[in-house]
Amino acid sequence: MAQIETFYDVMRRQGISRRSFLKFCSLTATALGLGPSFAGKIAYAMESKPRTPVLWLHGLECTCCSESFIRSAHPLAKDVVLSMISLDYDDTLMASAGHQAEAILDEISAKYKGNYILAVEGNPPLNQDGMSCIIGGKPFVEQLKRVAKDCKAIISWGSCASWGCVQAARPNPTQAVPVHKVIRDKPIIKVPGCPPIAEVMTAVVTYMLTFDRIPELDRQGRPKMFYGQRIHDKCYRRSHFDAGQFVEHWDDDAARKGYCLYKVGCKGPTTYNACSTVRWNGGVSFPIQSGHGCIGCSEDGFWDKGSFYSRLTDIHQFGIEANADQIGGGAAGVVGAAAAAHAAVSAVKRARQGKDETSVGEKA
Repeated sequence: MAQIETFYDVMRRQGISRRSFLKFCSLTATALGLGPSFAGKIAYAMESKPRTPVLWLHGLECTCCSESFIRSAHPLAKDVVLSMISLDYDDTLMASAGHQAEAILDEISAKYKGNYILAVEGNPPLNQDGMSCIIGGKPFVEQLKRVAKDCKAIISWGSCASWGCVQAARPNPTQAVPVHKVIRDKPIIKVPGCPPIAEVMTAVVTYMLTFDRIPELDRQGRPKMFYGQRIHDKCYRRSHFDAGQFVEHWDDDAARKGYCLYKVGCKGPTTYNACSTVRWNGGVSFPIQSGHGCIGCSEDGFWDKGSFYSRLTDIHQFGIEANADQIGGGAAGVVGAAAAAHAAVSAVKRARQGKDETSVGEKA
């Protein structure tokens, strides 16, 4: 494989000090949820391993994944693109165009055969021989197959590449399909979301570059470090759910108090993502914190599961109580029973205390 600069080489060439480099490694370890000891491993990887060539393709999509990616704060997208990886093709960001741009795909595929990462944003349509998405005069599905042939692994950015998203929603006239329906012989890391969280995207890339392997995936092919828990599990409104305190209508008093949004359609109990922990815009907020329920955009087929404002009716299969009304009634019953029990115990204690005082008085 042809040799290219390491991440550390690039940083030194840009005038970055050793101290700043090590600080960057520590911050990256923190962003990945790793312990302090991993900062040294990240530093070693960045010093010794050449930057990984990445080819970033675009199929049917709205470019929201790229828009999210370039807003990453930890690490900055510019550090990922300009230093950590060798982003050799991305028709949204690159300066070259036309035949010059397309030639890069063949050049990198041949030079770094088996050692480059293919990132895919969007999906291929199969109907009419793929004519609904043409790149460089040819169907995108052909470009995808050609570039995937010699890649090391594939990252499916967003719900379009991971699940099909709105393009594959019923009736799906273009027969759009997710990447794994076309490419079946390569490791595929799905990073769903519409779009994915910026720091999740950069962290997945950083992990692969640091440890030279794909992160641990769940049974659907998503990195467990970010898709291992439901949004509901770490939502700051979870206590209101457990207490049976729900928003019934938009802008009612419960909404102003910040109660749980489940009854107005929040899909947090069935959505696996890091929104409630990593959050968006540099960790500032996420939809539920902004007053809107989760629409489940990182889940397969979320466009075809009914209105975003329809209340879930089958969440009991995920281990959550049968329905919100029973939760509220049960919570009230438990509180009432606890209060009654406390009153009874207090009464018994007072009776015993009075009896003891009487006995002491009689003896005196």
